[in-house]
Amino acid sequence: MNNSRRVIPAAALALAALALPALTACSGSSGAGDDAKGGGKLRVTASFYPLEFLADRIGGPYVQVTDLTKPGVEPHDLELAPQQIAALSKADVVISLHGLQPAVDDAIGQSGVAHKVDAAALTSLEDHGTEVDGRHHTTGDNGSGAEDEEDAGSDPHIWLDPVRYAQVAKGVGTALAQADPAHSAAYAKNTDALVTQLGALDTAFRDGLKNRTTDTFITTHAAFGYLAERYGLVEEAINGLDPESEPSATRMKALLDLAGREHVSTVFFETLVSDKTAKTVAGDLHLRTDVLDPIEGITPKSRGTDYFAVQRSNLAALQTALGVPRR
Repeated sequence: MNNSRRVIPAAALALAALALPALTACSGSSGAGDDAKGGGKLRVTASFYPLEFLADRIGGPYVQVTDLTKPGVEPHDLELAPQQIAALSKADVVISLHGLQPAVDDAIGQSGVAHKVDAAALTSLEDHGTEVDGRHHTTGDNGSGAEDEEDAGSDPHIWLDPVRYAQVAKGVGTALAQADPAHSAAYAKNTDALVTQLGALDTAFRDGLKNRTTDTFITTHAAFGYLAERYGLVEEAINGLDPESEPSATRMKALLDLAGREHVSTVFFETLVSDKTAKTVAGDLHLRTDVLDPIEGITPKSRGTDYFAVQRSNLAALQTALGVPRR
């Protein structure tokens, strides 16, 4: 995949608390007879899963959500069919992350939709490369700073940081209320509940990663920079923001040295991209492999059926890889 397609313009609760009952939601393609406000539903189009999830949870029974990216499709490489482009123009609200999916950006620009939500404008983005060291990085509620790394580019994976994702949730809630004032109180209530649950997730990561024996983990894809910064970890990626490129001999030598020095145990791969590179590198470095999911889509291979379930699985995988003592 061409890395240029990935660049975005600059612009104490426990785990049990994460199992809060899901708010009632209705998602899927529009049914016959549903017009702009038909059946009391606001028609919302989301560009990929993390934004679909927010629309579902915040909109509840008052929205009908369509996801442009089908399960199992790598969202960065999405190309839209003509019928998807036509349907997009009929949405009341479109939620996307500008720069992540160029085909979606083009279609939205021509759609004429009145309410457009750009998740990238609702929080801060940073430039991340193959290495992100969060041990000396201070991130406030809005995040700040940038890493000057080889192959750096603006990192779109803001939803993997629960704090940034909560900021996006608030913006989505505001947009739905503006598009459908009659149900603004419900959207506000659902937004508050979701933000609370994301706060519990943040606490779970902070508490769950204490007393680890190493800060460093290796991934095939540099998707976890924001998460690393939030919790004082070091992400070392085999590749940069492109999940499908091959590592150089120099990079492999650096990873071999790092694995021994930092007591790295695991090479992580993800569900929507081949695990071939991870297994090859892990074999060369004599390490194990495991899944760390960037949650770009939910499939039968996902370790959970929604964002929170997969994040809990990610936390458990990190605890094992980083040597957190079992309780």
